[in-house]
Amino acid sequence: MIALLIIGLWGLSLMLLLYWELDFTNPLVYVAVLFQMHLYTGLFITAHDAMHGSVSKHPAINKVIGWLAAILFSYNFFNRLLPKHHQHHRFVATGADPDYHQSDHFWKWYWSFITAYLSPLQLGLMGATFWVLVVFFPVQNLILFWMLPAIMSTFQLFYFGTYQPHRGVHQNKHKSGTLPKNHFWAFLSCYFFGYHFEHHDSPGTPWWQLWRVK
Repeated sequence: MIALLIIGLWGLSLMLLLYWELDFTNPLVYVAVLFQMHLYTGLFITAHDAMHGSVSKHPAINKVIGWLAAILFSYNFFNRLLPKHHQHHRFVATGADPDYHQSDHFWKWYWSFITAYLSPLQLGLMGATFWVLVVFFPVQNLILFWMLPAIMSTFQLFYFGTYQPHRGVHQNKHKSGTLPKNHFWAFLSCYFFGYHFEHHDSPGTPWWQLWRVK
């Protein structure tokens, strides 16, 4: 239900925002961009939880929701994400970890992270979808509420879900750090995914229960 709520909110919010007559002096425009960014991040977190089988007790439902959430997040493919993510858990913070970059340099690491998951097919599908949608919606709305939040959410996911938890040296079995205890900020920043040691210690715990094991 929580997974479907996030997907539904993302879709409803996007549809309303694409029809919105923009006034760039209205501060709510920029709040809406951040809100849509957060929902995009929620899509990926939902797909991520499905990779750990924690969206539904029924494997088929879990997989369908994982596929849907991944596709809506800029045409990511669940079957491509799944083995890489489990490789990350198995070889965390090593040369065999697709999410890790030994330099600790933000931009080098971000580029490595994005190129590990971004494919020409995704770019082609996004481009084709844009030219279809532009027939029905204003270009500025598409850029502000469909494209920009998706790009911004990659930074949100990378910074709070990969860079912050795994940079530097961590003397624990999961080679992971974790956010200080502030559940409200932990939710806003990345759906409690900053509680990253806890996630690696209990990967079957869904995002909305991670605060309980913090």
